[in-house]
Amino acid sequence: MTVETETLRELITPVRFVLWDLDGPICRLFAGLPARTAARELVELIEARGLNGVLTDEQRAAVDPHVQLLAVHRRHPGSDLALEMEKRLTRHELNAVPTAYPTAYADPLIRTWSTLARFALTTNNSPLAAARYIESRGLTGCFPYIYGRTQDLDLMKPNPHTLRQALNAMGADPTCTLMIGDAPTDFEAAEKAGISFLGYARNEKKREELMKARVRPGHIVNSLARVIEVLPQYGPLGVAN
Repeated sequence: MTVETETLRELITPVRFVLWDLDGPICRLFAGLPARTAARELVELIEARGLNGVLTDEQRAAVDPHVQLLAVHRRHPGSDLALEMEKRLTRHELNAVPTAYPTAYADPLIRTWSTLARFALTTNNSPLAAARYIESRGLTGCFPYIYGRTQDLDLMKPNPHTLRQALNAMGADPTCTLMIGDAPTDFEAAEKAGISFLGYARNEKKREELMKARVRPGHIVNSLARVIEVLPQYGPLGVAN
């Protein structure tokens, strides 16, 4: 057994509650309907309101629509524009669900692990879109608790609000709880909630971002197959011992 595998096993073994991020560890939500389409629409909405100066050049060019949404919220919190942008982003996320691409090994990991631990979804995406995706994969029974973005954008991760909602709903002991995410904001929220963290990095850029955020190298995986293999009572790819 490698040092990396043993480190991962030590992280996973005591876990009884798992908080999942959606976009990344479970699926690529905008795989078929590019996120840049949503981002471009939000930029056009801002420009139509004559508020070009709200965004920096970097924010305007960003392909993640959360960038534009949060930029407006920070400058004009609770404004009609921010609320309209959130509604439009929710619509884009719902439209993206049918073409979302499942993360490799996510479905079998969820089905296997949910027999050993209790799950919740804690996402910065719309909870409506999250629930619809989970239903489309036949995983609704694995996720009785789903918490996501609301119109109060201050509660988005790295704020630990959705994590604490899940912990309270499940009656979870933070010392036995793990969050799986792919972004520094996920890690920061997990730290604030007092729970352990596993980073999923589908490419080197994601890994570097997590490392820069101080996630331990042994707590980052590039494949969820590695998690299946270290689950208690299970061997390679979820085959019971």
